[in-house]
Amino acid sequence: MDTIFQQVEEWLKGLIIPVLMDTISSIFDSVNTEVGNISSDLAVTPSGFNPQVFNMIRQISETVIMPIAGIILTFVAVYELISIICSYNNLANFETWFIFKWIFKTFIAVELITHTFDFTMAVFDVASHVIANAGGIIQADTAVDASALAAMQSTIEAMGLGEIIFLFMQIYIIKILILILSKLIFVLIFCRMIEIYMYVSMAPIPMATFGNREQSMIGQNYMRSLFALGFQGFLILICVGIYAMLVQTVAFSSDIIVSIWGVLGYTLLLAFSIFKSGGVAKSVLQAH
Repeated sequence: MDTIFQQVEEWLKGLIIPVLMDTISSIFDSVNTEVGNISSDLAVTPSGFNPQVFNMIRQISETVIMPIAGIILTFVAVYELISIICSYNNLANFETWFIFKWIFKTFIAVELITHTFDFTMAVFDVASHVIANAGGIIQADTAVDASALAAMQSTIEAMGLGEIIFLFMQIYIIKILILILSKLIFVLIFCRMIEIYMYVSMAPIPMATFGNREQSMIGQNYMRSLFALGFQGFLILICVGIYAMLVQTVAFSSDIIVSIWGVLGYTLLLAFSIFKSGGVAKSVLQAH
């Protein structure tokens, strides 16, 4: 009788173990694919991410926001001229050079809003270049080699049927949770690009404030925020590199369930780190 039960147990194990190994392998494959997609998506510029959306944003900015920026620029230029006149005791101490100074500052302000998209895209071109160079250095591979999978299979084969079934249930739960976290990470990366498009669409207005020292703080803070959005991708890439190394340290553990739960924990940590990366970038660049 015991022999029959042992044969049935071995038969069930022969059915469950291949499915279980395929599930474990698919977990690491999905994680590696998601990480690879993150690394490639981060280096894409706003114009390359979705040309149709980018062209729509540019058209709206140039036809709807630009006239408002022109009005703001006129106000700022007049305010600057009045401030200069008052600073010279209402022209009691008249000097002709300050008129040329005002004309030059106004000319620079006009050029800024005229070439707003050139300046904003230059920020993301620089950030994309940095991310692409960093991507060649940072290791973002979380794949598990065949020897590690073979070691896991040997460990599973030594387990009892009850342990294997319990392990199978946990693995499937972890697979679902990692899939959810992977989609959440994708949403966070996508939301960053949507935020970039929103910032770019309003670019002419803060650019119009550079004609006056007091109002120029709006434009300066906008530029810092723009750089923060660009270099947020670099910080995300740093998080991905750290995540890949952490996953590789747990993937080769002999305790399979601890290893898989460790991957889930690190994936949750990656999602949280990506969520916080925007705040870190703005904090570094003093953007508000």
